[in-house]
Amino acid sequence: MMEMRRRILLALATASAGVTALAHAQTQSQQPVSALKGHNSNAPVDVTADRIEVQDRADRAMFVGNVHVTQAELTLDTARLTVAYSSVGSIQIQRLDASGGVVVTSPSERARGDFGVYDLNRKLITLVGNVQLNRGDSQIIGSRLVIDLDSGRAVIDGGPAGVAQSGGRVKGHFTVPKRGD
Repeated sequence: MMEMRRRILLALATASAGVTALAHAQTQSQQPVSALKGHNSNAPVDVTADRIEVQDRADRAMFVGNVHVTQAELTLDTARLTVAYSSVGSIQIQRLDASGGVVVTSPSERARGDFGVYDLNRKLITLVGNVQLNRGDSQIIGSRLVIDLDSGRAVIDGGPAGVAQSGGRVKGHFTVPKRGD
């Protein structure tokens, strides 16, 4: 279990070359951007779950069972969520760590993975393991997705060769708008 956790943390921390994703309905001169570009990571965060455990001395709270998080137009659904916070003065959420079928949804995109980290300070959302990103009928599959909320840049890595879903490569399926003759 610890080895698996260490591998997941290593995968989240490792910066590797990636493929810019989300090329749906964009010209070659435009850089693909996520619908979450400019998302307000300072907006209030609302969490519901079947159970909560607060570990005040460690400045964290764990939500378990049917966890649903909303922040502005962003939603996150998962089986388990650990919220790291700072309690100097008022409670300030620093980071959300999700595990168990993580699904992140914006008004026009839906991403899923086995594990996820939302770093509110760095304004990054990272999903790892069996990653799938959908926008309309277009889809990209890979091993790791990183969305920069400031720039809107989304990067998907294929991961190491032999990874079951992606085989070490990024796979995409893109719809093409119908054009008149």
